[in-house]
Amino acid sequence: MPGSFSQLQPNIPMNEPYTIVIGLEVHVQLLAESKMFCACSTKFGAPPNTQTCPVCIGMPGSLPVMNRKAFELSLKTAIALNCTIPHFTKWDRKNYYYPDLPKGYQISQFDLPLSHDGYLIISEKGEKGVRNLLSERPEGCFAQKVPDTFFKRIGIIRAHLEEDAGKSMHDEVAGKADSRIDLNRAGTPLLEIVSQPDLRSPAEAKAYLTELELLLNYLGVSDCNMQEGSLRVDANINLHIDTPQGKIATPIVEVKNMNSFRAVERALAYEAQRQYEVWRETGHKLGDVPKTTRGWDEAGQVTHEQRSKEESSDYRYFPDPDLVPVTVTAGQIEQIRASLGELPADLRTRLENTYGITPYDSDVLVNQGRTLVDYYIELADACGDGKMAGNWMQQDVLRVLNEQQIDISKYPLRPKALAELLNQVRAGKLNTSRGREVLAEMLSTGRSVAETVKSLGIEQVDDTALVDLCREVLAANPKIIAEVKEGKQKGIGQLIGQAKKKNPNINPNRVKEICLELIEKGDWE
Repeated sequence: MPGSFSQLQPNIPMNEPYTIVIGLEVHVQLLAESKMFCACSTKFGAPPNTQTCPVCIGMPGSLPVMNRKAFELSLKTAIALNCTIPHFTKWDRKNYYYPDLPKGYQISQFDLPLSHDGYLIISEKGEKGVRNLLSERPEGCFAQKVPDTFFKRIGIIRAHLEEDAGKSMHDEVAGKADSRIDLNRAGTPLLEIVSQPDLRSPAEAKAYLTELELLLNYLGVSDCNMQEGSLRVDANINLHIDTPQGKIATPIVEVKNMNSFRAVERALAYEAQRQYEVWRETGHKLGDVPKTTRGWDEAGQVTHEQRSKEESSDYRYFPDPDLVPVTVTAGQIEQIRASLGELPADLRTRLENTYGITPYDSDVLVNQGRTLVDYYIELADACGDGKMAGNWMQQDVLRVLNEQQIDISKYPLRPKALAELLNQVRAGKLNTSRGREVLAEMLSTGRSVAETVKSLGIEQVDDTALVDLCREVLAANPKIIAEVKEGKQKGIGQLIGQAKKKNPNINPNRVKEICLELIEKGDWE
């Protein structure tokens, strides 16, 4: 894909005297009905500690068995992220001791993960995006042939499979209340997607997460519900600062407890400024102090220190003796690749090339999900005007979906019925304003276009009647005629408004054309 783009030369004027370096670790709960190594349900919302068994709570003598569906969902995601898939992968025990990890270790993958070395391409579109990227031009940024679209390739270090820990619930009233443990989540299958430190701003981090979430939804591998813990983000951030002695890097900080993409953006913006201030006070560089973990306080809009961060050696990884390694054949990889379907990036390109819509419009449509895109495609094919279909989808259809909190499958009109209305507008039989009146009535009554037009008393006005009407309003507005002759056409809107009061069925564009023709010829009396 990048081969079709031209490389932009890095040239990074900066408002701040540092470069922000961000890498993200995203934990995705997979849509498997049972846990990673046992048959317990993963359904959200069950009473605490009711979805457990000897395996997921670590009872002696219990043996884990791999969830094949979770493994296949992970492979599907890794392939969509352009990762290399090795033919051999194994399971490891990651040892650490927390109250919500009953075994005392987590089954994960260390040196032989199921995938590695992939990438995800994020984009900035529209004039605002062009200005932002032109002002930064970060390394790895590409310009597509379309002049208002810029892409950046974010590397994926690895995507590996592991089990989740339980959940600690702290009642911190005056620091004296108890903490409770819910082990329902212990053993839930997680895919951890670790990015390269390629992100250079909080806004890029948010764009990466948004694109990743969209991809996961299109693949059907996770519901990505952050409120239920189905998608969790940890961010590693530090600064590269130019000094008279050369470039230095500040200590890396891992930021946790961010419950929305907007919170990620705010937390990283705060943390970048905090790290710069700390460096100015202490001069600490990378390696001078241990890596720390900080939590994001949404209410206070600040990060606060939680603990020093462990290194890989602290976890004492070793192969899990109870689980056999997994082999993946080239045929299985190709079979999964063929099942991916059309992914968001390719779908955007197809909509832009086939239907002539802008990158911004394709982004809006694709971000609503595949079902809405399918509706749009059927509508655009039926009415023969992709741009018009896109405008009505965004301005009218999405407004109703948002107001009624429904998805496109519950929208009362099927694409062919809406296309019939759009064709009436395209043919000039209805102006846009009247077309929207008809649409509102169709949604309310379920009637066809013809039945609705008849019930509203809408009649097409022929040109002879329009000319007479235009002469009438012109004769009553000599001041506007004088202004138009001087090259000022602002008053034409008043003429259209007066004509519409006399006959609500008029076509405003045609009225404007006729009025200008009559003024030019001096034929309004």
